[in-house]
Amino acid sequence: MRIAVPVFPGSNCDHDAYHALKHVVGVDTAFVWHKRSSLEGFDAVVIPGGFTYGDYLRCGAMAKLSPVMDAVRRFAEGGGPVIGICNGFQILLESGLLPGAMMVNESLRFVCEYVHLRAETGRTPFTGGIAPGTVLKIPVAHYQGNYFADDATLAALEERRQVVFRYCDPSGDPTAGSNPNGSARNIAGICNERGNVLGMMPHPERCSEEELGSADGRRLFDSMVAWLKEKGK
Repeated sequence: MRIAVPVFPGSNCDHDAYHALKHVVGVDTAFVWHKRSSLEGFDAVVIPGGFTYGDYLRCGAMAKLSPVMDAVRRFAEGGGPVIGICNGFQILLESGLLPGAMMVNESLRFVCEYVHLRAETGRTPFTGGIAPGTVLKIPVAHYQGNYFADDATLAALEERRQVVFRYCDPSGDPTAGSNPNGSARNIAGICNERGNVLGMMPHPERCSEEELGSADGRRLFDSMVAWLKEKGK
């Protein structure tokens, strides 16, 4: 079992993801430079957060043109598990691997704090071990995390069970006050129709150890490992 962590100019959460996967979860993990055009030999992809290419144009708009993203598309089309975290989520949106777009936070300010998420579905490789309705404590750190999609797309996401996480209060209620960025329907994470590609704004790699204030993020990576083992990886 081997996990790829793509690295772009401006990535700043790549080492966080590597540490959580390699040293906490204990799986073979390797950095993959953005100019690499193949993901042969890898079993999952974790696209980290950061400010790829300085977030010029739109967040993720330049990173989507990197050779490694062609490899990620092929990997995802083949059913491989892919998770994009924060800027990684933005890259997946820009690449067309997930629907919708990101806007500036409703507050017009950078938000960096712990939030609560309610798991909505266990149909992804990263949530198979998390029962729907479970409340997780995971931090966010972004300026453009206000998820937007038109009404038809939002309705389709709901109908196809593609909403994976919603911002909520500690009791699991998705209130307006628990939404840190104004995201439509309190959406914090979505997946593709097949369920193998997940994008989320909160940072599970930053809360994989109790010393950090929560270890809830590790549950996503543990679920991924269990899913891969079931597939014989």
